[in-house]
Amino acid sequence: MIGCKEILKQFQIIGDVESCKRYGNGHINDTYLVTTFGDKDYILQRINHYVFKDVEKLMHNQKLITEYIAKKLKEQGCYDDRLFLNIVPAVDGKCFIKYQENYYRCYEFIEGGECLEKIIHPLQFELSGVAFGRFQKLLDGFDASLLHETIPDFHNTRKRYNNFAKAIAEDKANRKKDCGKLIYEYLKREEYCDKVLKLMDEKKIPVRVTHNDTKLNNVLIDTYFNQPLAVLDLDTVMAGSVLYDFGDSIRYGANRGAEDERDLEKVGFEMELFKAFSRGFISQTKDILVEEEINNLAFGAILMTYECGMRFLTDHLEGDFYFKIRRRDHNLDRAKTQLKMLEDMEEVLDQMTEFIWMLYG
Repeated sequence: MIGCKEILKQFQIIGDVESCKRYGNGHINDTYLVTTFGDKDYILQRINHYVFKDVEKLMHNQKLITEYIAKKLKEQGCYDDRLFLNIVPAVDGKCFIKYQENYYRCYEFIEGGECLEKIIHPLQFELSGVAFGRFQKLLDGFDASLLHETIPDFHNTRKRYNNFAKAIAEDKANRKKDCGKLIYEYLKREEYCDKVLKLMDEKKIPVRVTHNDTKLNNVLIDTYFNQPLAVLDLDTVMAGSVLYDFGDSIRYGANRGAEDERDLEKVGFEMELFKAFSRGFISQTKDILVEEEINNLAFGAILMTYECGMRFLTDHLEGDFYFKIRRRDHNLDRAKTQLKMLEDMEEVLDQMTEFIWMLYG
């Protein structure tokens, strides 16, 4: 990486830099593994300030969250710096720097952890559930109103629906004629949009700190000892509902096929994977969730699948400007897989909720 050593001089790292190489499969930020001749290695990231336009607010959120988690772990007597992201401060004390019109941040590298792209065994998904559940539990006392909105209305499903309706009406890419049935399937489920928003507005469920991107690969797992480590990618941490985080994990991880699989026979909801994640998640959140949250955890999976599919279809209708595509009709394929998952989950919603309550004994 050009300029790596100059950039790293502005952070309080220990040891001389040996190498700086691209790392991971992130789609938004550019990530580099920094090895040193000392005892510690580091992760350096160039923040995509076109997506996250206010880096100051973005890193304000991360600093508050990581410091709070570290404090809670120490109070509980189980402090382990592999269980959270440890931000390396800049020389000036801030938690990011600006270098040649770009913004950078640095974290301590967490040894022994892997980001899994695919579930090989349900236990891995259960460990993911433990990590995201622990994240919720550790932040249970945190005042979510202190957090900035890094992406406004990220899970405001009503606004997502309105954007979808606008994309249909405008039909900028002249694609509406080829996906009329799919459009109808998303439109007819409009009633889903307001359910969680209403529960929060009426204070029937609390507003919590939410991660908002709870995919399997945003958790580090020590696969040798089968231990969940830190939750990664805190850029979308904001105020919201625990139903969003639980639901998005199920949407992404409990699908037997790929998110963009063309053969819908290979796509479908896997109840055993749902149960695995639920066991892990509820093992950590059992004492903090209120009754209405427990009642609606399974619906959260339906809502997040509906919202995500609707976003894919919106982007397809608008000409593929938001999500990266690798082929023609890529977003259309994604919208179809989400609908297949949605239909599968709708059929077994009662069974999903019954299993969740069973975990409460």
